Amino acid sequence: MMLHIPQVLSAEQVRHVREELARADWVDGKQTVGDQGAKVKRNRQLPEFSPVGMKLGEIILAALSKNPLFFAAALPKKTIPPLFNSYEGGEHYGLHVDGSVRGVPHTGMSIRTDVSSTLFLSEPEEYEGGELVVVDTYGTHEVKLPAGDLILYPSTSLHRVEPVTQGARICSFFWTQSMIRDDWKRSMLFELDQNISGLRSKVGDIEEVLGLTGHYHNLLRQWAEI
Repeated sequence: MMLHIPQVLSAEQVRHVREELARADWVDGKQTVGDQGAKVKRNRQLPEFSPVGMKLGEIILAALSKNPLFFAAALPKKTIPPLFNSYEGGEHYGLHVDGSVRGVPHTGMSIRTDVSSTLFLSEPEEYEGGELVVVDTYGTHEVKLPAGDLILYPSTSLHRVEPVTQGARICSFFWTQSMIRDDWKRSMLFELDQNISGLRSKVGDIEEVLGLTGHYHNLLRQWAEI
């Protein structure tokens, strides 16, 4: 399941994040990937333990904690602190798949990467190229969203970032371990949740809506790993 989640950050929050990032020290993005990724990755990132990045990541995590659409789609158990990258001058990231397990900084723990997220911090008109291209069983999908919007997709997907030929593409990216390991189960629960919400807004908590709500929670109870 791919999902566009609009306005995760407000325009004011995006402006603040961009101002802080403009003063930060960036490094070669190859420092944060393994051998396979390093062969196809050409970009810059904030270091994993950058004080600026960690502070800005807290803003993003706080916004996500208040976003019902992100919760309904990801059903998060743990989310790794957000990272930040920048592409310009032809930089790109070739076709790859995200690592299945990542360490959580300062904790000694690791998470299974079930859901990948990219939060756009540059407006589409600020740069040329730079589309996030996700390849899944349903085809190839190009994504280029307004600043403050997020794309969520399964970490099992092959994906790439097209070369940025003009301007700069600045994003945050991170991974989530879901309470629901399988993407098809998450997708089914999300569809059920959204349909229940739509029915509730139209007809209220009638008996049938309550029955579907119970069905949702029973499935979640059956499948969740907590």
